[in-house]
Amino acid sequence: MSDNGFEVLAMGRVGVDVYPQQIGVSLEDVESFGKYLGGSATNVAVAAARHGRRTAIITRTGDDPFGRYVHKALKGFGVDDRYVSPVPDLPTPVTFCEIFPPDDFPLYFYRRPVAPDLVIRPEELDLDAIRSADIFWVTGTGLSVEPSRSATLAALEERSAAGGTTVFDLDYRPMFWASRAEATEQYAAALPHTTVAVGNKDEAATAVGESEPRAAAEALRKAGVDLAVVKQGPAGVLGERVGADGSVESVVVPPVHVDVVNGLGAGDAFGGALCHGLLSEWPLERLLSFANAAGALVASRLACADAMPTPDEVDRLLESAAGGPR
Repeated sequence: MSDNGFEVLAMGRVGVDVYPQQIGVSLEDVESFGKYLGGSATNVAVAAARHGRRTAIITRTGDDPFGRYVHKALKGFGVDDRYVSPVPDLPTPVTFCEIFPPDDFPLYFYRRPVAPDLVIRPEELDLDAIRSADIFWVTGTGLSVEPSRSATLAALEERSAAGGTTVFDLDYRPMFWASRAEATEQYAAALPHTTVAVGNKDEAATAVGESEPRAAAEALRKAGVDLAVVKQGPAGVLGERVGADGSVESVVVPPVHVDVVNGLGAGDAFGGALCHGLLSEWPLERLLSFANAAGALVASRLACADAMPTPDEVDRLLESAAGGPR
């Protein structure tokens, strides 16, 4: 860990998840809800903190009760909230979902007229903190509109000049963009400043025009990243890493089977565990297996941030999976 910085510093979405307590029921028929901390980059920070990492999040909320809840929840999870600031006259985002296991989880984002986390401005960034963090994490959503786009690119450029591990979560959500072509253009601007890129096949296609996992990983490496991670759903996870001698290591790890309750937080659990493994300097197979199992654990639980696993929980699932049918 850096003497004067965070182990994981994430930048991006925050909000409040309002999730139904009834499974397999449409929103109009839900009778009760639970309130949870949410937002992809925020969930990653929480997940990394669960693994014992010193983490912080750069984001913005509304100046409202939900904004105060965000600060309280972050502190409760051990995530530093010093870079979370309010935006007057904008509400803290709220997200509803429907839960139809195993693979249908419609999301309803309430981020109008604009989400505060998209009003992060370049001049407000703590560039020293961004430069000194062991891992800096950004998301595709941060590139979707101004001023967040300029702030994200400014942070990436500063980080690239300073060196260190920078993870780009491709995180393509069509509802946040004017078009996929616009996202592709902005991703192309961000990729040369990152060392790790992670996303599913559709997100990889948005970034580099390739959805076949090996072709996507190769294209991401050609775009400048050292480690490309492509999630393949039921086919597992592909990772390709460039070694110090220029050779390419390629690993595919199989899925970890669980009884799915809510798959919405799985990718963020994967991300936080990926950060933990990168900081631990694990071999590629161990890194991907651990992150994959962390994602599976959260898919077996209702919430996102609240459901992030500890290292012991992930290791127990890996041990169980190794002893069972492959």
